[in-house]
Amino acid sequence: MTKHIFVTGGVASSLGKGLTAASLGRLLKQRGLRVVIQKLDPYINVDPGTLNPFEHGEVFVTDDGGETDLDLGHYERFIDENLTRDSNATTGSIYSTVLAAERRGDYLGRTVQVIPHITDEIKRRISALASDDIDVVITEVGGTVGDIEILPFLEAIRQFRLDVGRDNVCYVHVTLVPYIAPSGEHKTKPTQHSVIELRSRGIQPDAIVCRSDEPIGDNLARKIANLSSVPAEAVVNAPDASSLYEIPLVIHEEGLDDVICDLLRIDAGPPDLTEWIELNRKVEAATSPVRVGLIGKYVSLVDAYLSVVESLKHAGIQLGADVEIDWIQAEDVEGLLTEDRLRKLDGIVIPGGFGERGVEGKIAAAGYARENDVPCLGLCLGLQCMTIEYGRNVLGLDRAHSSEFEPSTPHPVIDLMDSQRDVTDLGGTMRLGAYVAQLQPGSQVAKMYGEEVVSERHRHRYEFNPRYRSQYAGTDFVCSGESPDGRLVEFIELKNHPFWVATQAHPEFKSRPTRPAPLFLGFMEAALQRAEGRNPQLLAVDATIDA
Repeated sequence: MTKHIFVTGGVASSLGKGLTAASLGRLLKQRGLRVVIQKLDPYINVDPGTLNPFEHGEVFVTDDGGETDLDLGHYERFIDENLTRDSNATTGSIYSTVLAAERRGDYLGRTVQVIPHITDEIKRRISALASDDIDVVITEVGGTVGDIEILPFLEAIRQFRLDVGRDNVCYVHVTLVPYIAPSGEHKTKPTQHSVIELRSRGIQPDAIVCRSDEPIGDNLARKIANLSSVPAEAVVNAPDASSLYEIPLVIHEEGLDDVICDLLRIDAGPPDLTEWIELNRKVEAATSPVRVGLIGKYVSLVDAYLSVVESLKHAGIQLGADVEIDWIQAEDVEGLLTEDRLRKLDGIVIPGGFGERGVEGKIAAAGYARENDVPCLGLCLGLQCMTIEYGRNVLGLDRAHSSEFEPSTPHPVIDLMDSQRDVTDLGGTMRLGAYVAQLQPGSQVAKMYGEEVVSERHRHRYEFNPRYRSQYAGTDFVCSGESPDGRLVEFIELKNHPFWVATQAHPEFKSRPTRPAPLFLGFMEAALQRAEGRNPQLLAVDATIDA
C-alpha cells in the first residue's frame, strides 16, 4: 500500500517546508522507492496563474500545462521526476470542484459543509496520486499552523490516517528555533507553541525538523523531544546551509529518512548518495566567477525568477563557474547603457513576463548584447524583445513592436495568431505545457541539444508573426527552431555572435542540478569564455569537472 508523509510548518513562513519535502523525496528515491510530491495551498485563487509575481514568486509550469506553485520546481529538481497539475491543489480549486458537484446535484440536496465535503475533496486529491506505481506520496501543506485558512487541510490529513491506517501515514513538522542575541542562546518556546497548536487540531507530529541559523545541539533537541512527545531521534536539526543542495545530506546525517522508514515500516536499504555527494563536490569546486545580468521586471523578489536562477547555477556547477547574479530592473536599462555596470557583465539573460512595464528596457538590453558581443539568452518574452530589437535596428522596421504592448504599431512582428483573435477568455489563448519543436540541422541550438526534435514547456500568448518571417530570412537572424507544422517560431539565434539565442519556451522548468538545461549550459559556456577573456588572471576551469 502507498505510504503518505505530510509536511506541515509552524512559527513562520518560508522556513523551507518545500525543500524539506523535496530533500526527503530525494533520499527515499535513492533508497529505490518510487516517490511523488504534491503541494496543498490554502489561498483561494484557483491556481497561481493569475497571481502577481510580487505576491507569490514564479509560476511553475508542468508538462501537462498546469500552472502551479514554485515549490513544484524544487520537487522536480530534487527527485528528478516530471510532476503533473495534480501535484498542486488550492482552496480555490477544491471549493470550485465541490460547488460544481453541488450544482449538478451530486449531493442529493444535502447541506454542503466544510466537513465532510471540503475535507473529503482534499483527501480525494491526496489519494489521487497514490497508485500501484507509487510507493510514497509526500504532501506539503502550505501556510503555517495557526492560520485560519489552513484548518480544513489539517482536518483532512488528520482524518487521512484514520482512513488508511496508522502505519501508512507519517507527520513531519518543520519549525523554527530562533537565536536570541541578547541572551546568547537558541529558544525552543516557538517550537513548543507550534506543536501545541498542531496537537490541538488532533495531529501529533511523528518527527520535527528544527530550522536554525546554527546547529542547536543535542540538549535542545532532547528538550524539544520531551516537550513534544516525540522520540529524541525523531527531532532533527536543519541549520542554514551554504547550498540548498546540501539539505538532503544534512537531514540524512541527522537520520530523518531512517526515522520515517521505521515509522512507516518501509523495508528499504540505505540510500545511494554517490551522485548527490558528487554534485555537492562540484558546487564547492565551482569558483571561476561569472557575472550574469538578469534583466527583469520583478527583481525585488528573487523568487519571481527562481527556476531561471537555479538553471544558471546548474550550468555553472557543471562548468566550475561561480555564478553571480546582477539583478537589473528592466526599466533602468536605458539609463545604464553608457555605464560600467553593463560593461562588467559576462552574460545577459532576458526572462519572461507579462505586461508593458519594462519592455523597452529589455529591448535595449538585447540591443546592447548584440552590438557588444555579450552572450545573451532570451526566454519567452526575451525572444520577443530580441525579435523586436533586430527588426527595429537592423531591418529598419520603424516602431516594430508586439501588438500586446502597442496595438497600433505599423510592424507587429509579435502578434496573436489568427486562431486566437476571437477568443474572449485570455486564458484560452495561452500556450501552456510541453510542445515539440523541430530544430534546424547544424544550428547553434541543435548542437547544444544534440538532437533535432526537442520538447520544452511554454507559458505565453503572443507569437513571432509569420507574416514577417520573409523579412528576417537571409539575414544573420536565424529562426533555428519551429513547431512541427512550421507555423510557430520556437528558437532564434544570431550568426557571427558568441551567443545571442532565444526560445519562446521556458527551458528553466526542465533543468536539473545534475543535468542542466542545454540552452543554459551553452549560455554559461559562452559567458565563462567571456569572463576568462576579460580576466586573464582567472584560473582555467578544473579539468576534473565535467563539461
